[in-house]
Amino acid sequence: MLQELSIRNFAIIDDLHIHFSDGLTILSGETGAGKSVIINAVNLLLGTRASAGLIRTGAETAELEALFVFSPDSPMRNLLADHGYDTADSLLVRRVISHNERHRIYINDRLATIQLLQTLTENLASISGQHAHQGLLKEDQQLLILDQFGGLVSLRSEVTLCYHEILPAIAKLSDLNQKKDRQEERIELLKFQKKEINDAAVLPDEDRSLEQEKIRLKNSETLYQVVFDGIEALYSGQGAVIEHIVAVRKQLDKAGQLDPELLPAAKGMDEVSFQLEDLVGKLRGYLKTISFDENRLEEVESRLDKLQKLKRKYGGSLECVMAHLENIDDELSEIENLSEEIKTTKSKIDQLYEKLAGLSRQLSQKREGAAQKLAIMVEKELGTLKMGHTRFEVSFRKTAKDEHTDPNLALADVVISETGIDRVTFMIAPNVGEQLKPLANIASGGELSRVVLALKAILAETDSVETIVFDEVDAGIGGGVAEFVGKKLADLARFHQVVCITHLPQIAKFGTHHLKISKQVTGGRTATMIKPLDKNDRIKEIARMLGGTTITKTALEHASEMLQNR
Repeated sequence: MLQELSIRNFAIIDDLHIHFSDGLTILSGETGAGKSVIINAVNLLLGTRASAGLIRTGAETAELEALFVFSPDSPMRNLLADHGYDTADSLLVRRVISHNERHRIYINDRLATIQLLQTLTENLASISGQHAHQGLLKEDQQLLILDQFGGLVSLRSEVTLCYHEILPAIAKLSDLNQKKDRQEERIELLKFQKKEINDAAVLPDEDRSLEQEKIRLKNSETLYQVVFDGIEALYSGQGAVIEHIVAVRKQLDKAGQLDPELLPAAKGMDEVSFQLEDLVGKLRGYLKTISFDENRLEEVESRLDKLQKLKRKYGGSLECVMAHLENIDDELSEIENLSEEIKTTKSKIDQLYEKLAGLSRQLSQKREGAAQKLAIMVEKELGTLKMGHTRFEVSFRKTAKDEHTDPNLALADVVISETGIDRVTFMIAPNVGEQLKPLANIASGGELSRVVLALKAILAETDSVETIVFDEVDAGIGGGVAEFVGKKLADLARFHQVVCITHLPQIAKFGTHHLKISKQVTGGRTATMIKPLDKNDRIKEIARMLGGTTITKTALEHASEMLQNR
């Protein structure tokens, strides 16, 4: 349940801390005191999107914090563990809203994403206000309510799981059949490409070595002359470097007779001579490799042109050409096994379809029975909420398949979706003599509020949400009906923590706890305040709700009597 709520620098709230308990908690106060701001804060802590426009004027950031506690056997413990959190008995959610829109979310003091926040708080609390009422008008939500009531959520999940298992198999079969349709043409193309690459007999890095050879062939005369002249200068020509080295060697030998320290230098000249002779040998060897063959140049250019065409066709490099050859072999192997793969995939789809059809049929039958029971219970609950002559019915219909429907996603002539074969509409006739109409056509907010409350009461024992916040449960209802609404909220509070914002004393009197929200102006700024009410304060607040700003003795007596007789 929600135990603590802290709000700082949010809208008109400066710094507010609220402690909640189990049972039914009433929040009351004059219009504009900040009740809707508190609801907005709770919504944000449950995962709705934040906006910098919510920050209190003059503040840098707004901070919201909520502490939820749960029992040791709560599924929340496993959910927290699955996401890497300690399996504590509480969940601390904090949101920091910034002007730069870089808002932050912390879960148990660890930075988190809004998706994780929504996942963790999904079954902790729900806000039943105008948004929830509008959600009830959607048919998919009505179908979910029916399944929750009938205890069919597990069976429905099986249908969904099977549906999402058969979908990729159907897509795969379609892809395999398309491949088969163009198989012959594809095989012919692949074999042509394979022959073209194999006939080219490509060698690794062949294009690079050929480019270098092309450069040598085009510049053979220049290269020959440079190397030849170098050999002449170093070794063969008159006054070559080798002659000078030999002469220096002889002079150092003579000088070494005078100073032995020069003898190592003289021997070093021998090493220089040997290195020079080795270098000249390599240069002479290089001269023998230089070709002046014009035919060879044509061959190299022709080969490079052929390799370039292959590269342009198959990926831009010889490595890509060879990789494409491997892919051809893999695809040809796949095509050879295509018939067997189609057969295997069809067999899998047949098994999945049999399971999906059976589960969908079973789910639909159970929904029919649950719908009749739900209609009876809704009418009974609405009777306790002063809508005694209301008729309620769950209308079923199916989506007919058409020429685009895959036969493996149809049951007879009906389309199977991830929720089965049924679409439902809640039908209601609030007044005697009226025809049943879709719930979405109800004009009265008071009637819709009571339908929401009736459904909440019916689902109370099966609904996994621990905290329910009612924001507009008293919308459009008067004093007489409010008495019954209050009783229903008190009954609901036996199964859930219930927080109810109301303007009606007939509802407020049923609260286990009562908090008053007010606003005051201090230093030219408006701030929202909250105060837990004791017995005397509660009498005064009920009296204010009865009579307005002027609280009379009669109103106080009436308020006291209401609380005694609740």
